[in-house]
Amino acid sequence: MKTKKKGGKWLSVWKARYLYFLLAPLVIWLTVFSYVPMYGILLAFKKYNARLGILGSPWVGLAHFRRMFVTPAALQAVVNTFEISIGRLIFEFPIAIIIAILITEMRGKRVKKIYQTIYTFPHFLSWIVVANIVTNFLASDGAVNMLLQNLGIARVDFLASKSFFRPLLYITSNWKEAGWSAIIYMAAIAGIDPTLYEAARVDGASRMRQIWHITLPGIKTTIAVMFILAVGGMLNAGFDQIFNLSNNVVKDVGQILDTYIYDITFLSSPDYGFSTAVGLFKAVVNFFMLVAANQIVYKLTGERMFG
Repeated sequence: MKTKKKGGKWLSVWKARYLYFLLAPLVIWLTVFSYVPMYGILLAFKKYNARLGILGSPWVGLAHFRRMFVTPAALQAVVNTFEISIGRLIFEFPIAIIIAILITEMRGKRVKKIYQTIYTFPHFLSWIVVANIVTNFLASDGAVNMLLQNLGIARVDFLASKSFFRPLLYITSNWKEAGWSAIIYMAAIAGIDPTLYEAARVDGASRMRQIWHITLPGIKTTIAVMFILAVGGMLNAGFDQIFNLSNNVVKDVGQILDTYIYDITFLSSPDYGFSTAVGLFKAVVNFFMLVAANQIVYKLTGERMFG
């Protein structure tokens, strides 16, 4: 019986050999670029010496992790990362849902396409371009301050304001990415049975009631999955954006773990063990937050991404 089962298994593999051939490049890519580099995680537990290599370098145990929790700059980066990420969940995550609903509620396919193009176009601009646009508008000699001066109002140094920096992150991120993220919700809305809306209209339901009782419940699963993913990537607080928009004046409120890793790796004497430990800490916390978010969303809504 065991021989037959074993033979049957290999026979099914042979029958599906072309599918495995199609999968082979993906498996090779994942192995080479995702799994092999995990060997470098050893640096987080070693005092790296280039002449000795990773394996030959001496072990230091959890010394790098202890150092992270007694270094003021590292602790500030952790706090900033959490605060900025929570702000993104509050001020950015719902915006894509709102835009998706507003566009789908518009009458006329041409109008919908125009607005969808307007909202999605900024996604294709790099943060370098966006940062230059923001600088041209908000710098001390930028367009906004020139307008204020012409109106007889004192100039405001927006880019050097610690209180303005984080709102600037949320505003520019929404402008650049909310329209692109809305595509997922628009696709989910398109899958809702239109007869539900027809029945609601017959019963005299207003547009707002249709949105509340049909549209939102219809995309509940999509919202749950996207929220879980957003929480799971919470410590990825937006390196490209912050790196291009921040400066030394706002560093106290804008330094996140990713920019901190960049600074200690490239702007000072490199300590690869410590920077790897910080990166590993971020990855582990992200993983546990993903699992926790999945369980919390499941208990609250009955929807989950895995489990």
